Amino acid sequence: MSLKITIVPAAATAPFEQVRTQIADQARGGALPVGYKLPTVRGLAEELGLAANTVAKAYRALESDGVIETRGRNGTFVAAASPAAQRESAAAAAVYAQRVRRLGLDREGALAAVEDALRAAYSDR
Repeated sequence: MSLKITIVPAAATAPFEQVRTQIADQARGGALPVGYKLPTVRGLAEELGLAANTVAKAYRALESDGVIETRGRNGTFVAAASPAAQRESAAAAAVYAQRVRRLGLDREGALAAVEDALRAAYSDR
């Protein structure tokens, strides 16, 4: 198993987001197992022809999402699937539900807005 990332320079999606999405998809899909050691920021940046800050930004976002974990000098690894993402998404859903209720949307309108947002978010995959 190895990390496979393809950067499309002409894509509408920023390079850091392409890196973030591809690593997240591979980790969540099982192509990168829990404990898989990722390349260093500089190593991956050099391999992909990107600035180190671009890869670092992707790694920070992945760590924030609980997809990867940094173990100091030992490196960066694919994290065990944790309930952190589920807790965070439940909290975001609760905030959304409160907000749409204050805006006066009915259940169907709120669900339609979520479906539209999800369709847009997943359209580039």
